[in-house]
Formats: sequence, C-alpha cells, structure tokens
Amino acid sequence: MWYVYAIQSLVRNYIYVGLTSNIDRRFEEHETGKERTTKPYRPFRLILNESFGTRAEARKREIKLKSGSGKEFLKRLARTQTPEVFAVEVRL
Repeated sequence: MWYVYAIQSLVRNYIYVGLTSNIDRRFEEHETGKERTTKPYRPFRLILNESFGTRAEARKREIKLKSGSGKEFLKRLARTQTPEVFAVEVRL
C-alpha cells in the first residue's frame, strides 16, 4: 500500500506533500526534524492521507496535489479543518 499525504505547519504558512509506504514512520521523520526540507516548519498536523494500490497511482496523485489546482485544494482543505491545540517549548 502506498500513501500520498499532506502536512501543514502549525507555526508557519507551509504545506508539504509527500509519498510513502509507511505514513506513521514518515510523519515521525517530519516531526522529529529528520527531514531537512521540513525541519524549520515543525510542528505539523496531517491534513490529507490517501491510500493507493501501486506507487505509480500514488505518484500521479502526488503530482496533481503539487500543481496549482492541487495547492489551492489543499489550502481550502486546511482552512476547513480545526487545528489541534499544541504547546511550544521555549528554551532560553
């Protein structure tokens, strides 16, 4: 099973779209800063998770979501969802 997912930063205006075979592992990589691209935008919330039978099908959907109309769809989707409450630890 393959998954296309979108995560939204809870602190900045940023949505990331990705493809994986293990959504739990991948989300944790984003949350813990192991993914260099998304590290500055942590923490995240999952706003989209779609499953596909093949990687090729998932890749087609990922490409669509990264297009102009796909980005607009994700922005609308993010606005309609209630963000979770989160805490930010500040170290001085």
